[in-house]
Amino acid sequence: MSLSRYFPILDWGRSYNRSVLTNDLMAAVIVTIMLIPQSLAYALLAGLPPVVGLYASILPLVLYAIFGTSRTLAVGPVAVISLMTASAAGAVAAQGTAEYLEAAVTLAMLSGVMLAVLGLLRAGFLANLLSHPVISGFITASGILIATSQLKHILGIKAGGDNWPDMLGSLAAGIAQTNPWTLAIGIPATLFLFWVRKGGKPALQRLGLPPRAADMTAKAGPVAAVALTILAAVLLDLGDRGVNLVGGIPQGLPPFAVPSADLSLIEKLWVPALLISIIGFVESVSVAQTLAAKRRQRISPDQELIGLGAANIASAFSGGYPVTGGFARSAVNFDAGAETPAAGAFTAVGIALATLFLTPLLFSLPIATLAATIIVAVLSLVDLKTPGRLWRYSKADFAAHVATIGITLVAGVELGVIAGVAVGLLLYLWRASRPHAAIVGRVPETEHFRNVERHEVFTVPHVLSIRIDEALTYLNARWLEEYVLERVAEKPELRHVILMCSAVNEIDASGLESLEAINHRLEDGGIGLHLSEVKGPVMDRLKRTDFLEELHGKVYLSQNRAFDELVRDDGAPGLPQDHFIARGMI
Repeated sequence: MSLSRYFPILDWGRSYNRSVLTNDLMAAVIVTIMLIPQSLAYALLAGLPPVVGLYASILPLVLYAIFGTSRTLAVGPVAVISLMTASAAGAVAAQGTAEYLEAAVTLAMLSGVMLAVLGLLRAGFLANLLSHPVISGFITASGILIATSQLKHILGIKAGGDNWPDMLGSLAAGIAQTNPWTLAIGIPATLFLFWVRKGGKPALQRLGLPPRAADMTAKAGPVAAVALTILAAVLLDLGDRGVNLVGGIPQGLPPFAVPSADLSLIEKLWVPALLISIIGFVESVSVAQTLAAKRRQRISPDQELIGLGAANIASAFSGGYPVTGGFARSAVNFDAGAETPAAGAFTAVGIALATLFLTPLLFSLPIATLAATIIVAVLSLVDLKTPGRLWRYSKADFAAHVATIGITLVAGVELGVIAGVAVGLLLYLWRASRPHAAIVGRVPETEHFRNVERHEVFTVPHVLSIRIDEALTYLNARWLEEYVLERVAEKPELRHVILMCSAVNEIDASGLESLEAINHRLEDGGIGLHLSEVKGPVMDRLKRTDFLEELHGKVYLSQNRAFDELVRDDGAPGLPQDHFIARGMI
């Protein structure tokens, strides 16, 4: 087995040259500038000291550069995972305690091990188990929760709550104690960040900057907000006016941390860690695939599991918390011209230099500025158009989407994910148990067969053609049996039933038993059962049973041939024994 299967760096590293190095370095500088305030803000969201966000943005990036397959994915703290970390760690320890930090570090370790093991087992298909409506609903609800949780920092009041109603009630109770100086920092910072996200680039272009330079400069808007509010805090002495500041941030490289081996703690954290792993993986793979498609590149979901697992394990041992690939920073990395994962490693160097030399400058940074950064970032995740689109397209997907939003807002992120997956699974099982089937007839002057309720088609009273549009499994076998027999009961002159199987990809044991039951019931009534357009793999399995020998009819290569032959049959009901395995059977 090639080492590059598990170490993609050996693949892209062979063609690394000075031109690629220049592009990666330029992208790293831009992402580093963006990542510093973002990492501090997301650590605050996770209920951790701000420096932990920086720690989680160093070694994880290096490990992903070695094991990851995306050329442009930027790994680090993200809003949703930070919220889930706060929820999980807050269930076992109080914020601000050593136990809380230990829980966050242990979450990163558990998540990393789970992801790595799933990668080694080649379980990348897990990304397909969460439907888009469920993921979209969860992210929308999480964005609302996150933005609401940060309003207390904008107002300068004490508030809390584990769900949206509690948060709103706590904010309403404390709003009378709003600190006007904090509000004077928080509202302008929020408005500026909203403006710079949409209007910064056009404004800079009007000043003469080229489009790409204007775009990159606008994306550094949070850095400008940080610098300006630090300056305001120093000049106006806002710390003495009740404005919460970041305060002292430890200077230096990440410490070596040891995740907890306490089995009782691990028992409490493994379920949240699994949810964090799945949500983080789905988000990361979605971003990576989107960006890879733009450059006609590809990623390996299985290896992405290993890459993200290694990144989280590295985060744990360097005092960080769970990380994944983030859309915003990955898009900036892509737009800035990053060509290989080395750009992420260079970004890690930039963050490390920041922890060594820049943290003293952040002492007077208002917490309200970090809260504004979070609010602006997460509100872009809130999608209020999807419910309307889903309602028009699929009521079942709409139900899964809305249920995920509602339960996440009311019961919290963990129950929201579980409920969303459960609702999606139940709806899938319900749909699978009632597959689509249609009575079909031949379109005149063609060999095509279409639904009699949708098209003008040719049919005859003694032949009933039923197209089955789903695999025949234990979920729908009984339904098919009842459907066929009900249709037969409506046609007393019937002599032949054709099951058109062009869309049947599988027939399991329960499906086979139902076909045998249908065959025997029709035989008792003097009616022949025929199959048409059976797929090769399905036919191979049928040949290993006695069904074809007992079939009171034929298996036809095409629906048109079956219809032509049976339309001309005007004899007595039923077929003789020598026709059971006759010409035309495949």
